[in-house]
Amino acid sequence: MSQVDVLDYCVYRDPNAAVEARIKDLLSRMTLEEKVGQMTMIERRVATHDAIKDLSIGGMMSAAGSGPFGKVKTKSSDWADMVDRFQKSALDSRLGIPLIYGIDAIHGNNSIYGATIFPHNIGLGATRDADLARKIGEATALEVRASGINYTFAPCVAVSRDPRWGRCYESYSEDAGIVRKMTSIVTGLQGQPPPKHPKGYPFVAGRNNVIACAKHFVGDGGTEGGINEGNTILSYEELERIHMAPYLDCISRGVSTIMASYSSWNGRKLHADHFLLTEILKDKLGFKGVVISDWRGLDRLSEPRGSNYRYCISSAINAGIDMVMVPYRYELFVEDLTFLVESGEIQMARIDDAVERILRVKFAASLFEFPFANRSVLDTVGCKLHRDLAREAVRKSLVLLKNGKDPKNPFLPLDRNAKRILVAGTHADDLGYQCGGWTADWKGSSGNIAIDSQRVSLNEVVHT
Repeated sequence: MSQVDVLDYCVYRDPNAAVEARIKDLLSRMTLEEKVGQMTMIERRVATHDAIKDLSIGGMMSAAGSGPFGKVKTKSSDWADMVDRFQKSALDSRLGIPLIYGIDAIHGNNSIYGATIFPHNIGLGATRDADLARKIGEATALEVRASGINYTFAPCVAVSRDPRWGRCYESYSEDAGIVRKMTSIVTGLQGQPPPKHPKGYPFVAGRNNVIACAKHFVGDGGTEGGINEGNTILSYEELERIHMAPYLDCISRGVSTIMASYSSWNGRKLHADHFLLTEILKDKLGFKGVVISDWRGLDRLSEPRGSNYRYCISSAINAGIDMVMVPYRYELFVEDLTFLVESGEIQMARIDDAVERILRVKFAASLFEFPFANRSVLDTVGCKLHRDLAREAVRKSLVLLKNGKDPKNPFLPLDRNAKRILVAGTHADDLGYQCGGWTADWKGSSGNIAIDSQRVSLNEVVHT
């Protein structure tokens, strides 16, 4: 229970009050320390009850592989227990503001044992099936909510223009039109906004949906030479036409958060680009949700990384970053951001704008009414319906580059009477390799499986 007197009527606690009225009421009650706390996202490994409660921490996250018991295989119910404990700490704070808790559910709830794994975006883009992407978003949302988590750092709507980019598998296509089509996954994750929902405002339909995050704004797939976190050299017109286009669709679908890119545009770091983050994204495109940093994104604004942290914070917050994925040294972040506000280097109006956006997302997602895990959907994790959907996605995503050497004697379909099939390569019987990155861990991992020859209707499958 929060320290606000339960007998005292507060507009922000009234679920029937208008969201903007609730935001105004709650913001008026907050101290600078509480506002700074709301702008802070920390990793679960450094979180304590006292830190969450006393600093009014606004967001938490689990990095890839960071679960309730480290990297041990844990069930969704274990995750729900952990997240609920953290959430209770937040509700014990003076104003009882619930946490946003984020995870990289990139292709299913891929950090949690037993969850359904779907093809990566590069595969879904190959299907050209927007409705399939929406259904995958719905299934992923259910499995994420079953674990107590209310926020996913997905989808990636990068337009990958160079296959040398190491993260090109996270992009739906090099064609902006295909990427725009596949933003239907946002609707699957968050739900369908009603016809009169105001454009630019976040929308989350209910407890079976999650807060989504379109990323990485903007141009991460267009860096010179495909260098990760590199420099995208383009005119503004080309940046808008190719790389910004999918964000228009995400915003129209009510996406709640947008993540800034590690990369640069014409030499300017996106995390410190006021023109793109504020003048374009917030003002021109009318985005009213949260602009969140990437993992330790502020540290990359100085060399050596994080060496002038106060400068990094000032540059990012003044550029338009609202919530910062710190994720570890949160005490220093809180101290430095507080100093920057008190010294006038960051105006209180900028802080209030950031906190308004954070609260808007939390109210839109009904976190004040339903802060804890929705355990009624635990049985959806890895269920047959979701696995059948994943199999459909795999079938539709397969791309045949060439069907044999002789058009008169095609390689496929295979001879039903074949006695032996050779499956060659290091990925042939390795489930981990087949699933790719963002599976159990950030870079993925290898792991052998046995293919059931009866299931593929063959007498013998030989691997090399």
